[in-house]
Amino acid sequence: MDVSGFVSYRDRLTETCSQAIVGKKREITLIAVCYLCGGHILLEDVPGTGKTMLFRAFARACGGSFKRIQFTPDVMPGDITGIHFYNMKTGEFEFRPGPVFADMVLADEVNRATPRTQSSLLEAMAERQVSVDGETRRLSDTFMVAATQNPIESYGAFPLPEAQMDRFMMRLRLGYMRREEEIGVALRHDTEDIIEKLRPVVTADETLKLRAMTDGIEVSDPVMGYLMDIIEKTRSDARFTVGASPRGTIALTKASRVYAAFQGRAYVTPDDVKTLAPYVLTHRLYYRTAVDSASAAALFSEALSDIPVPTEAYSVGRF
Repeated sequence: MDVSGFVSYRDRLTETCSQAIVGKKREITLIAVCYLCGGHILLEDVPGTGKTMLFRAFARACGGSFKRIQFTPDVMPGDITGIHFYNMKTGEFEFRPGPVFADMVLADEVNRATPRTQSSLLEAMAERQVSVDGETRRLSDTFMVAATQNPIESYGAFPLPEAQMDRFMMRLRLGYMRREEEIGVALRHDTEDIIEKLRPVVTADETLKLRAMTDGIEVSDPVMGYLMDIIEKTRSDARFTVGASPRGTIALTKASRVYAAFQGRAYVTPDDVKTLAPYVLTHRLYYRTAVDSASAAALFSEALSDIPVPTEAYSVGRF
């Protein structure tokens, strides 16, 4: 199987987004993995680390329509999904679509909305459709939600419900830039102008074509066994009260396939699975003690280190 299209796709996105976002090629690659898998992503970090800017640049590079929703406690479900209104000119009720009817949706500070409003995204994220007043409407085939939240601020915030956390394919923490990168950003011209000048470098048709090809990326029995060892470890280890759901198993399998193709391989290695597991699984787990996302990652890393890793030659069945 020729995976050169995947490599070219990754390179174009990372190079374009890197014009606006410095030093985040790994994070851009992981967002691209989510996008090709048809998944959604949660960007979690302290203010000012570039969460919003990163996804805005990614959306520009992908083309299509983009909408940003600034979540606050007074945002209602209809503000997101849309409403029926009475048109005085026609004398009929018409549907006014909400911002969720876009290819790329940025749910900024999603944890500031009430649980009722947060839950209005569940159907859209899981099934790419919205039901309003008994009518169901389909969303874009390339629909993607990127939600941001600040993990250190709790005043006026509402924790995301477990069902919604499970619908995010990955959770990323961006972290701070390196010293020299931050100096360069501080001295350069307005980043807003840079983002506005970005042009699409991939198309929806290309995205859907590559998405259809991902099932052809080989996942050998030993690699799938290693992946399931990780899943089952989360369900049996005393550090966790509830392990990864079957949705997590499916997400890790899909993400590993796309990530392998991005590395120029038509087969998944144990390293692919091990690299992605923290991003795909940590936010889906329930921990014995209350932990923040950084501590959760450390606990998960400890559990992951206990699992034997098959050798690459054996795992891909190539002798």
